[in-house]
Amino acid sequence: MRGAMKALVFGACIGLAGAAAAQDVQTASLVADDLRFNPNAETLVASGNVEVLQDGVRLRASAISYDGARDRLTVTGPLYLLDGDEIVIVADFAELSGDMQDGILAQARVVFSQQLQVASNELRRTDGRYSQFYKTVASSCRICADNPTPLWEIRAQRITHDAQERQLYFDSASFRVLDVPVFYWPYLRLPDPTVERASGFLLPELHSNGDIGVGLKVPYFFTLGDHADLTLTPWFTTNGSKTLEARYRQKFTFGEIEINGALTDDNLTSTESQRGYIFVDGTFALPRGFTFEFDVEAVTDPGYLLQYDYSDKDRLDSAFNVFRARRDEYIGAELVHYKSLRAGENNRTLPTLVGDAIYKRRFTPRWPGGIASVQLEASGLYRRADVPVSLAEQARDVARLSAVADWRRDWLVGNGMVLAAATQLRADWYQVRQDGGLTFNDTTEVTPYAMAEWRWPMLRRTAGATHLLEPVVQLVWAKSGGDRDVANEDSLLVEFDEANLFSFSRFPGVDQQEFGRRANIGLTYTREDHDGWSLGLTVGRILRDRNNAQFSVSTGLQGKSSDWLLAAHLEVGEEFDLINRALFDDQFSLSRNEMRMSWHTDTFQLASTFAWLEADVAEGRPLDTSEFAIDGAYRLSRHWTLSSNLRYDFVDDRTTRTGIGASYQNECAKVDLSLSRRFTSSTNVTPTTEFNLSVQLAGFGARGIGGESFARMCNG
Repeated sequence: MRGAMKALVFGACIGLAGAAAAQDVQTASLVADDLRFNPNAETLVASGNVEVLQDGVRLRASAISYDGARDRLTVTGPLYLLDGDEIVIVADFAELSGDMQDGILAQARVVFSQQLQVASNELRRTDGRYSQFYKTVASSCRICADNPTPLWEIRAQRITHDAQERQLYFDSASFRVLDVPVFYWPYLRLPDPTVERASGFLLPELHSNGDIGVGLKVPYFFTLGDHADLTLTPWFTTNGSKTLEARYRQKFTFGEIEINGALTDDNLTSTESQRGYIFVDGTFALPRGFTFEFDVEAVTDPGYLLQYDYSDKDRLDSAFNVFRARRDEYIGAELVHYKSLRAGENNRTLPTLVGDAIYKRRFTPRWPGGIASVQLEASGLYRRADVPVSLAEQARDVARLSAVADWRRDWLVGNGMVLAAATQLRADWYQVRQDGGLTFNDTTEVTPYAMAEWRWPMLRRTAGATHLLEPVVQLVWAKSGGDRDVANEDSLLVEFDEANLFSFSRFPGVDQQEFGRRANIGLTYTREDHDGWSLGLTVGRILRDRNNAQFSVSTGLQGKSSDWLLAAHLEVGEEFDLINRALFDDQFSLSRNEMRMSWHTDTFQLASTFAWLEADVAEGRPLDTSEFAIDGAYRLSRHWTLSSNLRYDFVDDRTTRTGIGASYQNECAKVDLSLSRRFTSSTNVTPTTEFNLSVQLAGFGARGIGGESFARMCNG
């Protein structure tokens, strides 16, 4: 009898047998090499590649005997029971109820979500919900015949799995590492691997810090419905520090919010015994396509975040932002509160409250063509100082209204040249209070610009690469002024790079605008090699009709002729990326040089930065700055990865921060070990050494930790 006919016959038999026992008739499907049915005895025997499917449960076995009178299945193994998509049971022998929801399995092994394995001498299934394992071993590590000892395992007298609650309950459980007992629990509850989120303890982390001592973090995770959770982490250290960390997250229909904070009781400061911080972030969608974003940052004292390794921020910013971005329109408003944690900075004389509102609209005029835009902006800043102090600008409050209109059009000439013309007109009205150093406290500044541009992109293709050479000459006209007597708050730090080489103004903000007639000249070269690498070079300079003395020496923009700008970008596939930018004069004397490099393969990762800045009192830099930083990781073997980082100050000739780390990772566990040293000090913090140890285990309420490349390989 063929398999299809066998399945129909078996379905009818099971239906008749089930009807005799209960009113609710269940039908199963069967496929087997041999099938024998006795209607008088209500028995059925199937053998040879037997497969049964009923209510989402699939059973494969060597032979099955069904007793209709008792509604019992006797299964001869090796048998495989697949309960849905998440649970696989392997056993040598089983006696089950007709619906396969109850019964006993001998020498059973269960695999949850292809991660956690539970092996036992005996498995009892009850109501299709509870599975009780006796004399068990549980692990998510791969077991090899030549080395059967897993990295970690949990042995227990009994494990109960609740399929409805998706929880595992361990009785008399011991946690072993390489077969060595480490912990013992008389009772333990853990989520099975199908659970995305479940309340309970998370794995602890060990931290050591020269200031606060050695401590163990033991997080507890609370699920608050389907869309919110809370994590509380108590932390006690050998130096007497007591800390409670908290993280709250919630998702809404139109947004989300996250709160991170901590409260500490210690004796590390003479003024504060109760210390803490709170960071709040949120994003919400508003009607008409608007988005509302906010973040709140607060801390009790300047050294707390760095001492407890929560953040290295030395200026806090709490912001509220509403914006909408469309193809031709942008509307935004932002209010920011700043608080400095830097030694020597006074929050009463810093602009602690800054607000901005902007509306920008882009359109295409019918005449004269091209693209035009209009922009309206309101800005203001407030200092807490109420009266003028030693330096007048340390107490001033500023409000500004701006209107900007600009236009640009490009023409393609027949020989491949591109001509362009552009104009811009901006008007800025200022109102300043508490600044006796200004000639006018209320003033209006009108700044017009006009530009004509010529560029000639020349493309050449060869058998091995594509070359693009493009010279650019841009003539800019602006009033020769120098009479812009306004409060400069947003244009204190000037950058000169390839991004603003062809700009109306090199100042980063509005309060200062670049004056005078000038020529922005540049040459770019790009090579796209067919072997997968590319090289880009940009060289440029600015020539003025006269020196307006608007820029300091270190910017490279001073004088009638600016320094030469040379920028290079080398990219090799997706693995290597190098960017270098330098400013130098005609004698090749550098004023600035910046480098960033990233190189990563399957074996190692390397990233480094270097910066050299000439001393500039105008930018608050009395000494040269020269710093180098490097971060690297090397995969020593299939499971081991070593990492290190270093930050060095060449001016002071000392290391400011360094660290090393080691990570072990396989398919069932990840262990991270790190040691770092901070050498810098201030009135708020002192140099300190930190040690961290964290462990992650796969198989309990989590998906895989690493990829297949980290998994343990078995010989043979």
